[in-house]
Amino acid sequence: MLGAAVAATAVVAVLGSTGAVDLDPVRGAAATALGPLERALGPGEDALSRARAEQARLTARLAAAQREAATGQQLGALLADPALAGARLVTGRVVAVGSSGPSGPERVTIDVGSRDGVEPDRTVVATGGLVGRVVSVTAWTADVLVVGSPDLVVGVRVGAAGVLGEAAAAPAPGAPRPQPGLLSLSLVERGSMTRGDAVTTLGSVGGRPFVPGIRVGTVRSADSTSGRLAPVGTLAPAVETTTLDVVAVVLGEERTGPRPIVTGTG
Repeated sequence: MLGAAVAATAVVAVLGSTGAVDLDPVRGAAATALGPLERALGPGEDALSRARAEQARLTARLAAAQREAATGQQLGALLADPALAGARLVTGRVVAVGSSGPSGPERVTIDVGSRDGVEPDRTVVATGGLVGRVVSVTAWTADVLVVGSPDLVVGVRVGAAGVLGEAAAAPAPGAPRPQPGLLSLSLVERGSMTRGDAVTTLGSVGGRPFVPGIRVGTVRSADSTSGRLAPVGTLAPAVETTTLDVVAVVLGEERTGPRPIVTGTG
């Protein structure tokens, strides 16, 4: 039977090549008969397309789940910061970036605004420390001037002694320009600092624009050359502004009454 089938196939092929017989009806019948078998033996184009679409959907879901997990970790670390214990916060995410300077973005936009209780001149923090201050607000967004911007100067305390000083992108008078990614740090006269000292916010009246005790960074270098009025150095910011994502605005509470009068006991 196999030999007969092979011979018949050869005869049909020869006849088809010579044009003596019209084989279109034969081909049509064969396609009708063998089509279901071909679909059963192979996945087919439709099944392959569906498989690819499902793979793309699962990949997107996995990426979304990974983003949510990373957001949860950042938020947890942010809320666990001892410097923010008891503070009223509204959390958000960076949704736009303005111009950049040597230290990274100088201004960012976050997705919280006046309807969330955000006001201008509020402190903005992220995991690790200070991001900057709110400079303008709309109903649902706010613009933040970021640490490292030439328009932002932060009053600070340095080291365990809490020496007063200022951190800024521009170099202090008589000091060299800081390397990209670092800030200039200058202390009050007769102050001192060493490499590795913690630098935190000094704080402002009413907590605006900066609440006290927020980590700004770490002293990278110190220069107390004789003849200079005050020591200067550089500061490595606590927050990597080039990868900003989850942030929080410190809403704070305004003082509405005078401080209580106390009596010395000495």
